[in-house]
Amino acid sequence: MPYTPLVTVKHRIALGQALPFNVLDASHALMLAKGQVVQTAHQLELLFQRGALVDLQELLTPAERIRNAPREALPGLWRFCMDDLHKALGHCADEHFPAALEQASQPVLALVERDPDLAIFQVMRQEANPLMQYGMDHALHTGITAALVARRLGWSDAEQERAMKVSLTMNVSMFELQGQLASQTTPITPEQRQAVLAHPEFSARMLLLAGVTDTDWIKAVLWHHEVQDGSGYPRGLRDTSDLANLVRQADIYTTKLSRRANRQAMAPDEAARMVFMQDPKSSMINAIVKEFGLYPPGVFVRLMGGETGVVVQRGGSVKTPIVAVLTDGRGQPLSSPQRCDTAEPGYGVAAILGEDPGMGRVSLAQLLAV
Repeated sequence: MPYTPLVTVKHRIALGQALPFNVLDASHALMLAKGQVVQTAHQLELLFQRGALVDLQELLTPAERIRNAPREALPGLWRFCMDDLHKALGHCADEHFPAALEQASQPVLALVERDPDLAIFQVMRQEANPLMQYGMDHALHTGITAALVARRLGWSDAEQERAMKVSLTMNVSMFELQGQLASQTTPITPEQRQAVLAHPEFSARMLLLAGVTDTDWIKAVLWHHEVQDGSGYPRGLRDTSDLANLVRQADIYTTKLSRRANRQAMAPDEAARMVFMQDPKSSMINAIVKEFGLYPPGVFVRLMGGETGVVVQRGGSVKTPIVAVLTDGRGQPLSSPQRCDTAEPGYGVAAILGEDPGMGRVSLAQLLAV
């Protein structure tokens, strides 16, 4: 484990304030714990003279730690980071919201960059969450999708981050209503429809009141339901921005992948075909289809030989993913997942399965090993 002398990071220490890291002695024993306070310059100088050390791992940002983490740690990091984003979105009316969202979104962007297949897995495996949580869940899934597609389109890191933030906040004014609509089996009421039509303007207003100053972010939230032919809302605009258009397309695609009380989630191959047929020449729609493929990671499939499994990685084409096979052709469970490249003759995907063919017995760590 690498260490550095405390004196090399003295700029990170503020006298009278909590230490941002543990301070160790020359034998790596703890001298001062993170959060303790060095009160005077004399105390600090004594630490330097005693050869105090700091673990370099503690100096890394959350995003840097994710980039350096072992692959088997990634599922746990995803759970932790998604929880953090949920908490940040739950305080969207607070004045500290922009900073909280920045802090929570950076590690997720690092996870997307570190393993895009595992990022797609998070979007696809969403059925266990309660429907009343739909609004925030949908925001997270759309944010991941927008970041992935922005990467594929060659957008800068700053543009990818903005695409995620717009997706996360486009519906902040109606998270509760989204949960109600996802849970109800009765038709939408006139009052609910009016709230839906007004939500882009209310969401933009909430972000302004919370202290968001990025005008491109605010405009994209305001415009994320506008359509080029003028049929969108709330203003019927024809000319908006690439950012707003990307978020709108990611929103549409991930909505199709989500279940509601009155309908099941659409199969990803069908969702991809539907969005593609809306505008086959759109570079953004093409990027979504290419990024996710017809059989994205996280989807249960049956192979041509009758074997069943779960897609764990995208393959050489949108039709040929890598599958962790869980059962043999007779439906008997395998002792451990087996890797299968569906590009090989005789091993193509025959169908998408709506039900788990045995993944409940297998950990995500085992799937990653495949």
